[in-house]
Amino acid sequence: MSETTFDYIIIGAGTAGSLLANRLSADKSKRVLLLEAGAKDDYHWIHVPVGYLYCIGNARTDWLYQTEADAGLNGRALRYPRGRVLGGCSSINGMIYMRGQARDYAHWAEVTGDDAWSWDNVLQAFRRHEDHWRLDQPGAASEAFKRLHGSKSTGGGGEWRVERQRLRWDILDAFSQAAQQAGIPATEDFNGGDNEGVGYFEVNQKAGWRWNTAKAFLRPTCYGRPNFELWTHAQATRLLLQRGADGAPRCAGVQVWTGSEMVMAHASQEVILCAGAVNSPQLLQLSGIGPGALLRQHGIEVVHELPGVGANLQDHLQIRAVYKVQGVPTLNQLAGSLLGKARIGLEYALRRTGPMSMAPSQLGAFTRSSPDRPHANLQFHVQPLSLDAFGEPLHTFPAFTASVCNLNPTSRGSVQIKSPRFEDAPAIAPHYLSTPEDRQVAADSLRVVRRIASQPALARYAPEEYKPGPQYQSDEELARLAGDIATTIFHPVGTTRMGRADDPMAVLDSHLRVRGVSGLRVVDAGAMPTITSGNTNSPTLMMAEMAAQWIRRSQPAAAAA
Repeated sequence: MSETTFDYIIIGAGTAGSLLANRLSADKSKRVLLLEAGAKDDYHWIHVPVGYLYCIGNARTDWLYQTEADAGLNGRALRYPRGRVLGGCSSINGMIYMRGQARDYAHWAEVTGDDAWSWDNVLQAFRRHEDHWRLDQPGAASEAFKRLHGSKSTGGGGEWRVERQRLRWDILDAFSQAAQQAGIPATEDFNGGDNEGVGYFEVNQKAGWRWNTAKAFLRPTCYGRPNFELWTHAQATRLLLQRGADGAPRCAGVQVWTGSEMVMAHASQEVILCAGAVNSPQLLQLSGIGPGALLRQHGIEVVHELPGVGANLQDHLQIRAVYKVQGVPTLNQLAGSLLGKARIGLEYALRRTGPMSMAPSQLGAFTRSSPDRPHANLQFHVQPLSLDAFGEPLHTFPAFTASVCNLNPTSRGSVQIKSPRFEDAPAIAPHYLSTPEDRQVAADSLRVVRRIASQPALARYAPEEYKPGPQYQSDEELARLAGDIATTIFHPVGTTRMGRADDPMAVLDSHLRVRGVSGLRVVDAGAMPTITSGNTNSPTLMMAEMAAQWIRRSQPAAAAA
């Protein structure tokens, strides 16, 4: 056993952990340790945008989790990617920059009783690290845009780069026009608080390369700070919990497996758990914090019973509708030959454009599953390609995919340990489509796809529904077919949710501190009480920005040496 002491220990060098390491180590009087179970982000496919295809399902960058067999998916189990590398999920995700809707944060403020989570307040945290392409050129941004994205007309000043995509597709432009003909307005900005509309996604890239949180927050600054340490291949196995004079537990550090020895790292001020919505509840449960019956079942001493640890799992389930088309190029043809692949590679090598610069989804749309919905509750990810399942070959016929997800699912799942061994993956049970409302939205969302596909703008390409198939029409048929073809869009949240003191299932208070355990916070997507209306990576960064402020205020800096 080796031992060492720091002021702050951050577990997980992913989206939230990287930002927190940057902010906390800026105080030279504080020693900061950042732990990452995976490797450095030096695998070349991390940085090429299309490289997510080689990172998901790769033990070098992914935890390789699988869900339990899910009744809502007609007994199927799904691959459940989670980043195991510097940058975490920001190194393997779809790179889409999305804040969510203002109403998401109004709800957070309501359920936590803390107005700090209201839209106007979180907007400041988003702005603090944003570096937006629209602010590069003086006068390029309108006054309205500046109010939403910051007042500087040059640069933006933050670390988190947001850019336009470096490609266009005729089939996607036609889908956008068809969506407008179906009543969905065009938009150039999904991040103003109401994201209803259709347009191309903005992405976290820089000059055609993926921009992950390791590049943004660690490499430029942290690596040169003498008060900062980064341990890779260092998996947290158990939190070190002590009881004070009052009998209440305090987190004093973490036990870490380095691959060759077990190290006891101590924190004089705080341990900050940023391991994600799967690994954070797992580590809490392994440490004796969680549902008492579950812990006792696996022979773990109950140090502090919190029944909400691992509960409240929410995710966006995408239903992949595929349409064959005619007379228009799609990636199915372009990447279907060695010559086509060579051309794609050459274009990227010379200009950093083309299909290799693609995010997994290029065109987005937000709309309502039915007219009686008060706000946009569906998100489309539209792609100029099709395949049977992620990781399988592209179809040989030209086609596009319109994946649609329910932004605000009412189904709730769980993450629970299967054993007391840290090496064993937990049981991930999303319980997709387990409520009548979610099944109805699934059926209605497929009808929205059909309505868009029937518009004049797409007629010239003769779209033919390939999946799920036009023979399926009833609510029951469409919901069952959704279970057959739907898959996760990789947005698990909620498993360590924050809430009011009188909420028995709230794991955290509104400042992300673990209830009943001092010296311990959870800062990752698991803290979200409800899922945001869109991609979850940038909201997680925002939460880390909020937490950094609270942590620094609660621990005054020592006098400078």
